[in-house]
Amino acid sequence: MNWIRRNSPTREELLASRFVKPFAHRVAHSHLWRFTRTSVPRGTALGLFVGIFFLIPGIQILGVALLALPVRANIPIGAAMTFLSNPVTTPFIILASVWLGDWLFGLQANSATFSAMIEHGASAGEWARWVFSDAAPAMMAGLLVISVVSAAVGYVLASIFWDNWIRLRWRRKLQRARDQRHEASTSDTPAG
Repeated sequence: MNWIRRNSPTREELLASRFVKPFAHRVAHSHLWRFTRTSVPRGTALGLFVGIFFLIPGIQILGVALLALPVRANIPIGAAMTFLSNPVTTPFIILASVWLGDWLFGLQANSATFSAMIEHGASAGEWARWVFSDAAPAMMAGLLVISVVSAAVGYVLASIFWDNWIRLRWRRKLQRARDQRHEASTSDTPAG
């Protein structure tokens, strides 16, 4: 939780963004910033979906902030989940999405060309030709499948984690209360 708080934009930073200002009155609702049993898994799922499907860094957090309102998701968790697609993981996500889209839908995208283009430092024109071949539909289909599956798995895992974390907190709280009662009862009894 501390890592998420450190790396997520604060409420004030997000509301000060020029892209969010027109929607600031809606995004500022406190239920979008509370950590609850329902908002945390929703924020996790939304952040994974947006972070994987929209691989453009500035768009990801903005997308989470705007889509959090209709699904009542936690914005800080959603924003933090978008960081799972970063410059290190993005090439693997794109390669996996092209392969998956090609395999699922029988497209003729060549994922080996993608690897070769990265190794040789392809020009913008070569990237444009690659995208406008069968690679773009394969990549978009693969990104959609990967982002939906990741969001579903993230939702389930966040729900399980959240429930266990709350149970652990309640157990600790109950144990502290028992210990305090026990100490109070032993200190009230006369010694010797």
